Amino acid sequence: MSRYNKILVAMDGSEASKNALRQSFKLAFDEKMWMTVVAIDPPYLGDMELVGISNIKDVLKGKGVGILEEAAQIAEEAKASIKTRHEEGEPFEKIVEIAAEEKCDLIVMGRRGMTGIERTLMGSVTAKVIGHFKGRTLVVPEDTTINWGDILIAYDGSKYSEAALFEAIDYAKSYDGSLKIVNAVYTNDEFIANAPDVVEKMVEKAKENLSSAKEKAVQEGVEAEVFVREGEPYDVITKLAEELKTSTIIMGSRGKTQLGRILMGSVTSRVIGYAPCPVMVINKLV
Repeated sequence: MSRYNKILVAMDGSEASKNALRQSFKLAFDEKMWMTVVAIDPPYLGDMELVGISNIKDVLKGKGVGILEEAAQIAEEAKASIKTRHEEGEPFEKIVEIAAEEKCDLIVMGRRGMTGIERTLMGSVTAKVIGHFKGRTLVVPEDTTINWGDILIAYDGSKYSEAALFEAIDYAKSYDGSLKIVNAVYTNDEFIANAPDVVEKMVEKAKENLSSAKEKAVQEGVEAEVFVREGEPYDVITKLAEELKTSTIIMGSRGKTQLGRILMGSVTSRVIGYAPCPVMVINKLV
C-alpha cells in the first residue's frame, strides 16, 4: 500500500470526469493519497475588441470555475478532502505541468462513451497526457468503477510490459487480487496463409514469455492465469477483458509523444477506446 503520494484528477465538466473523480476518492482513501483536481480553460486567441465583450476572459474562465465548484461539492458529499486548481492554457500541457509541480504519481481522467472512429482515436488530450507524463495514467470509462480484484495484464516480454507486470503484482498483493496475463500475437488471414511457421514460432515465444511472467507473480504469492490469443492486439485485449469480466487493464506505454504516433494504430490508445473497464497505462520503466 501507499505506493503513491499524490493523485491529480483532470475534470472537464463531463459525467465521465465526475465519475473519475468519485472513483478517485476510494483510491485516495485506500492509498492515503493527497488529491488535486484541475480544470483547464483553453486560451482565448481571438480579438477581444471584435467580440465586443469587455470581460471576455472572465466569461471564458467561468466554465472552469463552475467545474471546480461542482468538484468541491462532490468531494464534500463524499467527505473527501481535495485541493483545486484553475488554469488556462493547452489542456494536456497544463495537466502534465501541474502533475510535475504537485509531484503527483498518478493522473486520473474520465472517458466518455464513444463509438466508431472516436474509439479508435481516443481523446487527443488523454493521448497526449499519456505520451508526455512519465508516470501512471488511469483512464476511467463512464459508468465503471475502480477495482483491483481481477487485473488483466497485456504482456509481451518487453521492458514496458515488464513495468506493467510489476505494477499489477503490487496491486494484486495489496488488494488480494488475481492476475490474467495475455500475450496477443498479431495475425491476419493473409499472414496465417503465407507464413504459418512464423506464426507458430510467435505463439511458442508468447508461451515462453507468459510462463516467465506467471512465475514472477506466483513467487510473490499472486494467483495468475495466462492466455495466448491471436489477432489484432487491441481487439484481443479488450475482448478478453470483457469475456473474463476483469476489473482493470494494466499495460505499458512506449511513451511516444507525437500525436499522430500516439493515436494512429497505437495498441494502447485503442485499448483505452474500446475497454469495458478502467485502463492504467504505465509510462515509466521499473
